[in-house]
Amino acid sequence: NLFSWCAFMAFLGLSLLAQADYAPFFYDNGPYSSNGNLALFSLTEDTPVGTEIYALNGTDPEGQEVRYGLSFEPGAKEYFRVEPKSGNITLVEQLDREVTEKVTVFVMDANDERPVFKNLPSFLDVPENSECGSSIYKVLAVDRDTGSGGSITFYLQTNGQSSKFAIDRHSGVLRIKPGEMLDYERSTTHFITVVAKDGGGNYNGKEQVMSSSATLTINVIDTQDTPPSFVGTPYFGYVYEVSVPGSEIFTVFAKDGDLGMPKPIHYSLENGTDGVFSINKTSGVISLLTYPIYLKREIFNMKVKASEVSPEGNLMDYGFTTVVIRVVDLNNHPPTFYGENGPQNMFEMTMYEHPPEGEIIRGLKITVNDSDQGSNAKFNLRLVGPGRMLRVVPQTVLNEAQVTILVEDSAAMDYEKFHFLTFKLLAVEMDTPERFSATADIVIHLLDTNDNAPKFSSVYYIARIPENSPGNSNVVSVTATDPDSGFWGEVKYSIYGSGADLFLIHSASGIIYTQPWASLDAEVKSKYNFYVKAEDAEGKYSLAEVFVTVLDLNDHPPEFNENFLEKTMIIGALVKIEAQDDDAEGPNNVIEYSIMKTDPENIFDINADTGEIKLKSYIKSMDIVQNITKQNDCTWSVVVQAQDRGSPSFSTTTVVKIDITEATQLRGPWASFFVQSRDKPLHILGMIAGVISLMVVVTVFISTIMFMRNKKSNRILPHRRIRRRNNPPVTFKFPNSGEKLLIQEPEVMVGVNCSNCNIASGHPLPPNHNMNVVTGHHWSPNHNVSMVSGRHWPPPPPPNAPALPPLLPGGRPGDRQWVVPTVLGTVAQIKPKRNRNRPVDSVNAALVSELKMRLDQRRLANCS
Repeated sequence: NLFSWCAFMAFLGLSLLAQADYAPFFYDNGPYSSNGNLALFSLTEDTPVGTEIYALNGTDPEGQEVRYGLSFEPGAKEYFRVEPKSGNITLVEQLDREVTEKVTVFVMDANDERPVFKNLPSFLDVPENSECGSSIYKVLAVDRDTGSGGSITFYLQTNGQSSKFAIDRHSGVLRIKPGEMLDYERSTTHFITVVAKDGGGNYNGKEQVMSSSATLTINVIDTQDTPPSFVGTPYFGYVYEVSVPGSEIFTVFAKDGDLGMPKPIHYSLENGTDGVFSINKTSGVISLLTYPIYLKREIFNMKVKASEVSPEGNLMDYGFTTVVIRVVDLNNHPPTFYGENGPQNMFEMTMYEHPPEGEIIRGLKITVNDSDQGSNAKFNLRLVGPGRMLRVVPQTVLNEAQVTILVEDSAAMDYEKFHFLTFKLLAVEMDTPERFSATADIVIHLLDTNDNAPKFSSVYYIARIPENSPGNSNVVSVTATDPDSGFWGEVKYSIYGSGADLFLIHSASGIIYTQPWASLDAEVKSKYNFYVKAEDAEGKYSLAEVFVTVLDLNDHPPEFNENFLEKTMIIGALVKIEAQDDDAEGPNNVIEYSIMKTDPENIFDINADTGEIKLKSYIKSMDIVQNITKQNDCTWSVVVQAQDRGSPSFSTTTVVKIDITEATQLRGPWASFFVQSRDKPLHILGMIAGVISLMVVVTVFISTIMFMRNKKSNRILPHRRIRRRNNPPVTFKFPNSGEKLLIQEPEVMVGVNCSNCNIASGHPLPPNHNMNVVTGHHWSPNHNVSMVSGRHWPPPPPPNAPALPPLLPGGRPGDRQWVVPTVLGTVAQIKPKRNRNRPVDSVNAALVSELKMRLDQRRLANCS
């Protein structure tokens, strides 16, 4: 069970060990906390006696020790006891919820009120010497809510001016932060923004925290804490040779460091004066008391004191500074330039352009002098002029020096840019207040040299000329300039290179012409390039490249290979015609094709760009073709025009005789492939290439196997003696042939091994032997014989003619006749090639040698 604190009212009292400005306060840590202000707390009735149930938690704004206590209603039983120092609350009587008769009902507050400041905004004056950590103000604010919604915490809104201050979050006491001090001389006013925020609470079902802010303006009050300070230090004064007693040498100035309440300043000389200087105590003016000739030192270091004067006339805080007084010669002589004949302010000479860098210009003899002494005679030399061409030496002079001019930038001394150069020579005193100076003019006249090569206006020139231009026609004009003067600036032109044969150039003007005999033809050559050279009198030159394009004119009409063309068109396929135009470039050589006339009309379409002729899309079979025309041969004459796109345009016509037929019907997958790919020639070419590659691989594989087999079976055999003799040429006669196949070779006598017996040349072989015959005898028919050389052999039987292939579907007998090949067409009619590289005898000799080797190997194999 939970025990409610409704039976009594707890009055919390806190006592202080010392008197303070502000009362202590409790922390509000919320209704469910075990420490804080005991605002809301619950406890079960079975809590054992002696249990510490809560800890009071409070603080004092001034940091003093606090004491805690409990107060009950009159006549109420005291169930709790508090330890005064620690604030720990202990249960001292057993709780019993059932015996409680008095019930108090609380109406819970909602957090709907914002904290309200009672003493802000406000203005506060704080002395700048206030101690760090001291309390300077207490911010008051109230919140009409109860519970955590009515508790208020304070904090400062962060900004640059609030960094010196801190506020106690519960009491609102504003302090100067430890380690921070106010300084009137740095900042006279601080603006502090204070924020008051409640502890938050429930409002309309949501947790809500409300806050308010206000501004506190703190004015810093100046106090006497800063001594006087001198302005404009360090101080330097001078005593000159013309000074007299009473002359003002220097004036010092000091001001009070306390800017809020400045006080008058009193000046005095402390030491280092030797009795020859005095100072005005109010104005700070230092004066000379004697003539300079009586001064025993050149430098005086005087210590000056500035003291604040109180309203009563007493001297207060003070500060010191040092004034250095130097006794110097009177600076009454400026620097002066001298030439060979005395003072001079104008120097002039002539020299060639681009002298070597670092060279001394010897035509100038200049001396500079200052008649003063010491620092009054020290001055700088400086040369002012175009660029940084020249440099003066020395740059610092004491009393007198010889002036030397050196060349620093030779390239800038260019006659083509400046015919003459003007410089100012300056001498300016360094350490004198007068800064006396002198000037002299230096004029250098430049003489020209041949330091430039001709330069073309462009690194390349592009020209165009029509191909029918006559000789001596202008092509292009090139220009090169040489900035040098006189004959050094004269330019001569010439051309050279492999493309310059048809051109010439005027050596003076740079105009390029065609040769008088030149004939330009864009169809022969349309691009020329060569080099043009510009050269001055001493051989300095530069090059440029010339590109000449011969412009093509439309001077060639399109031409067909023949005036009359015959083409066979398979239905569904294309017929292509081509014309050539000899013009060099487009659009003169771009051809468009068109059908001018055909009978009957509306049969063909032509591709204007490629010249491909095809049937109209509705013509898909021979039956449609025969319905259009009554001619049996299905032949059309089409007049086709080829026209170029030049201006003016040329055209040519030709007659194309087109014979329309249907493709032979093929069977199998190959036929289907070719039919499907007839409009895709690349597919057909790819398939053919694949088949050829496969055949090559198979052939190589078979050849390799045969080679390895022969290599294993071959053995070295002993040679037989071979006897050669001349025999008449061998003539083969074939039935039904009108020609003879003649093979002229020497007779070869070779032994033949057959059935383990040696057969000499010239002996008949038994019939029905499968033999290789090498000798020159006649053999009877019915022998399977390989004829290599020798005599007349019985001719083999003629080949049988192949059977007629079946008719194509849709075809009619009699439309096409198949030609049966004959022996005459396949064997007999062999025409020798025109250019034979080797004679027949050498071929036959090679064959005989090979057969001999094979027969010897077989013989030895049988014998073994």
